[in-house]
Amino acid sequence: MGMTQVTTLECTLCGVEYDPNQIIYTCPEHEGVKGILEVTYDYDAIDDAFDGDLGGPISSQWKYEAFLPVAADADVVTLNEGGTDLFDAPNLSDALGVETLVKDDGRNPTGCFKDRASAIAVTKAKHAGRDIITCASTGNAAASLSGYAARGGMDCRIFVPGDAPTGKLAQPLVYGADVLAVNGSYDEAYDLSVEVTEKYGWYNRNAAINPFQVEGKRTVGHELADQSIARGHVPDWVVFSMGDGCTIAGAWKGFKEFYDLGYVDDHPQMLGVQADGASAIHDAFHDHDDIDDIAETLADSIAVGRPRNTLKACRALEQSGGTSVLVSDDEILAAETLLGSTEGIYSEPAGAAPIAGVQTALDRGIIKQDETVVVVSTGFGLKDTKSAEKATGGVDRIDPGIAEVEGLYGTAEEAAADD
Repeated sequence: MGMTQVTTLECTLCGVEYDPNQIIYTCPEHEGVKGILEVTYDYDAIDDAFDGDLGGPISSQWKYEAFLPVAADADVVTLNEGGTDLFDAPNLSDALGVETLVKDDGRNPTGCFKDRASAIAVTKAKHAGRDIITCASTGNAAASLSGYAARGGMDCRIFVPGDAPTGKLAQPLVYGADVLAVNGSYDEAYDLSVEVTEKYGWYNRNAAINPFQVEGKRTVGHELADQSIARGHVPDWVVFSMGDGCTIAGAWKGFKEFYDLGYVDDHPQMLGVQADGASAIHDAFHDHDDIDDIAETLADSIAVGRPRNTLKACRALEQSGGTSVLVSDDEILAAETLLGSTEGIYSEPAGAAPIAGVQTALDRGIIKQDETVVVVSTGFGLKDTKSAEKATGGVDRIDPGIAEVEGLYGTAEEAAADD
């Protein structure tokens, strides 16, 4: 059976439509992978089929199955991804000077936001009869796809840049994937993954070109809208870091769907955050003339020099009335420790970048102090412990004697007197 709720795949550049039940990644009318496709839906059919308890509990992203581009008879591959908490963050709010909530997607099964897309990828690959699935990744997508491929009984072959964090590469190896470290950049690994897809016929999960991957990511927008109903208030801003642009595009699409269907009466503005060493989407959105393909940032998950979903990301910023900002690597590291030390949430650098973005936006008057902000942490901190060590300066090493402790904190009597 087909996907009755999906109407077509539409090229974002020329509007040519394609059958959504075939395997097609980009519009062949355009060079390379420029012809990004958009999944379009019959929202009347979705509205009729959706029976979720709005404002109620969210056990996983499959609460929104009526919105997902999966055939009714598909054997869904899931590890109960999604359904992540939206935390009040009073200590962080005090530190930033604005009411802030944190949606911690680092709590997904493999420790990152991308599990939302990987569940869709493996489900669709199995339904299409493919046995091998692949993608290019700086680490998180590799780990995520590998875990879901293992769950689905598929072979997985991953292409990563040679400098990808070793902590992230251990995960896909444990999940049984073949990990091919390319002696080059993420963009070179990406190009190779596309080439092998064409040559070998493997199913490609790359979120920037596989049109269905953004659709899995948009469930975070559904959840944020649903959680806004539970709280009785839509946030003024939702903040994401941006690499290829798929995540913020998907989140906006999901929230806007709930708004357009009348499930919520307002929508947030989207704030996109990029590292100043990998700023292509920001530069395109602000019509800068000096756009280049450099990607130099310690936040490896957003170290993308040639984003493939720039158009969708910029559209999300524009339609929501939002904008984008740049932050430095030092600001990202400071944000990682700020989030951890105020709220006990351990995020990798790309997941902490939104905190730095909020600080920048406050300083520039983009975000007002009387507004409400949701920051989305997209990856768990244990994926990149080297950056955490750099951010904190490491441990204090002492000899095994009480005098060493007294040298740091004073005597017990002095400490009691200070209290």
